[in-house]
Formats: sequence, structure tokens, C-alpha cells
Amino acid sequence: MQDFYELKEVSYFGELEEHEIKLLASISRKRKFSKGEVLFYEKDEPRFLTLLVSGTLKVYKTDPKNNEIVLHRFLPGTLVAEMAVLEGIPYPASACFETDGSVIEIDFIKFKEEFLTNPTIAFGFFKSLSRKIKHLEGVIALNIVLDSTARVAKYICENEEALSMKHNQLSQYLHMTPETLSRIFKKFTKLGFLKKEGSSYKIVDKESLTILFE
Repeated sequence: MQDFYELKEVSYFGELEEHEIKLLASISRKRKFSKGEVLFYEKDEPRFLTLLVSGTLKVYKTDPKNNEIVLHRFLPGTLVAEMAVLEGIPYPASACFETDGSVIEIDFIKFKEEFLTNPTIAFGFFKSLSRKIKHLEGVIALNIVLDSTARVAKYICENEEALSMKHNQLSQYLHMTPETLSRIFKKFTKLGFLKKEGSSYKIVDKESLTILFE
């Protein structure tokens, strides 16, 4: 049984009454993971609605050459792979923790019976699905429509926190080699689009970067 007070702090369940939170706690459990541990593998059968509580979770697929293709990185407070749970299909990708972290797992059959009739919860659930679809559309556009230089420019303009990521991590998400990514960063720095600051970078000419992908 998940801790009642911890569930009260989760924004997704913020509108629930006290008795509803207690009911939710009775069908939930918390699991802790260490960096590098797998939450689920592609083709596993989902049984729980999963809420990321802490840590960073990487969702990825593996190509025939055993290379990881990173689809998304989840931060705390988000639902993970709820479409697979809702549709009752195997997970379409694997998920692994990039840091120590924890999740709350909720018995989905009981959750569906008790909570998806609540308009607020149902709206939040489907809003979460909508965000995932929008993100997937962005991933497709980023990796199919744009060349590597435009891809990097678009991503760092829309996600400036990526400028402090390690190149081997960022290159996974952008589906290119770390060497290619480093060359592009060096080119952007030489052109005056970026400025190196310690182990990170800062955008100094966003307008020029934007021209590369619009």
C-alpha cells in the first residue's frame, strides 16, 4: 500500500478527496530504482499505471545493430507508457533509469473502475496522452524531415537545458554519433551562434540558429 501523504503531494491527484486518496493508496505501491536499472522492457506486458516520482527515465528502442534510439526522457510528475496500459498491449519500447529514481505503480484495472469515471482524472489522463502524441510528432519531424545540423539547431533552441548535457547523451536523443554532434557544436561556436561556458554552452544568436530549421 502506497503512503497516503505522499500521494496527496502528487499534482496529478490534487483534486481528489481524502477518501479517494486513501482508496488510491490501497491499490498502489512505490518502487525505488538505482541508476541503470530497467523499469520495463519492450514487449513486456503492462499491468500497472506508472507515475514517475523521482529521477530521470529514458524510454528507448534498440535497432538491429543494437544501437539505442532514445524516444523520450521523462522527468518526475509524469505518467509513463499509459497508452500501452490503456490499450492492453505490450510496451512498444524499453525504459531505463538514467539516475536513481522511484515510481508509483497503480493497479490499472482497479484504477479504471474507481477513477476514470472522475471527469478531472479522466481529463488529466487523456491530456497526458495528448502530450505524448505531440512529443512523438516532434521526434518524427526532428529525425526524418531535418538534416543533422538543422536537427541540432532546432533541438537546442527549443530545449536550452540540453546545452549542459553530455554529448554522448544528447547524441543518443538526436540519433547521431557524439563525433558528429561535437563537430556541429564547434561549427556553431565558430559562427558565433553559441558560446562555450565551462563544460556547457550558451546561445548567443538564436535568430541565426532558427533560420537553419525554419
